[in-house]
Amino acid sequence: MLDATTKFFEDLDRREFEPLLAKASGTLRVDLHEGPQTSHWLLRVDHGRVQVTREERDADTVVGMDPELFEALAEGREAGLAALLRGDLAVTGDLRRLVLLDRLFPGPPDSRGPRRFEGRREVR
Repeated sequence: MLDATTKFFEDLDRREFEPLLAKASGTLRVDLHEGPQTSHWLLRVDHGRVQVTREERDADTVVGMDPELFEALAEGREAGLAALLRGDLAVTGDLRRLVLLDRLFPGPPDSRGPRRFEGRREVR
């Protein structure tokens, strides 16, 4: 069984196009710190086309956090911008890319907002 983090990134990589990122370009690296070890996920975005690798390369934006927080984000149990404001994650580089990443996470399981995206299909 895949953890929520791996599933999130693998699902994102399989998409041919992500409409929520249609106006974005650049790179974002997510560093998950667990003790002395850090795992990396690198996202390359080119006007909606997304490629995900496990490379440790320079990126326009680097977001660092513990793996448990990312799991909560990927499951919709936590909000990325709220975690940033609490100091639970660190960002270097262009903060706008964190906002773009935050758009990709699911909402809370019990949310009733105006829109939720599941894959590329809009659900009202």
